[in-house]
Amino acid sequence: MPELPDVTIYIEALDRRIVGRPLERIRLNSPFLLRTYDPPISTVEGQVVRGLKRIGKRIAIGFDGELWLVIHLMIAGRLHWKPPKAKLAGKYNLAAFDFPDGTLLFTEAGSKKRASLHLLRGAAALAAQDPGGIDVFAATAGEFETVLRSHNHTLKRALTDPRLFSGIGNAYSDEILHRARLSPLALTQKLPAEDVGRLHEAVRVVLTEWTDRFRAEVGDGFPEKVTAFRPEMAVHGKFGMPCPDCGSPVQRIRYAENETNYCARCQTGGRLLADRSLSRLLKDDWPRHLDDL
Repeated sequence: MPELPDVTIYIEALDRRIVGRPLERIRLNSPFLLRTYDPPISTVEGQVVRGLKRIGKRIAIGFDGELWLVIHLMIAGRLHWKPPKAKLAGKYNLAAFDFPDGTLLFTEAGSKKRASLHLLRGAAALAAQDPGGIDVFAATAGEFETVLRSHNHTLKRALTDPRLFSGIGNAYSDEILHRARLSPLALTQKLPAEDVGRLHEAVRVVLTEWTDRFRAEVGDGFPEKVTAFRPEMAVHGKFGMPCPDCGSPVQRIRYAENETNYCARCQTGGRLLADRSLSRLLKDDWPRHLDDL
């Protein structure tokens, strides 16, 4: 799922292309994409884009009359900038937004259609789209700690909860915890104060570094290679590969459709965290320490 760095660069690229320009036409190719009916989607056709906002992992496009088009890419949704009147064909192309200088294509790979589009009117309707997580760049260290400790979750769960922190998902939570040298399963209400401070710093540094990296890669272009798996990442998506800091093999915890990646040497003192499926299957044969592998 595109997270804060990706969404930020999407918005910057869109700002250069569509703000101050009229949205001439919206073409929908999926009956499941649009989740609202009032006001009608045709209401914003012909209107000039006045601004853009990030709402968690959502992109909001603003028009006069407090109208907002809200795009939620979910896991497989992506945006592409194409020449004017680009074709809207193929099962992965969900919608096209036609502007004088180009067409914004909204695509979603895969069979599960989770991406969504809302047309909303008014500040209250827009605010209802916000899960409520704090902006980690605007929050003080004290505010960060208060939110972190508000529920007794694991660090992984807390960082990826959009009601607690805005814009952080599976990929960057792995990178943040590796940078902070913290176990993904450490409990928020038992974390020492110095570890909370280190985590707060890691959140801000990692998200800034990746946003700056993407900004440099994209330049004046459009972000066409948005992915959760990057070769420069330290641990996310790197199961079995060497940790860039200590050389130990990166470990994982698998659950549902996600997995958590971590370095046992750097983050858990060498202790291997139980994988819900494998550890239950292997029982006493499950290795407890990195040196047992």
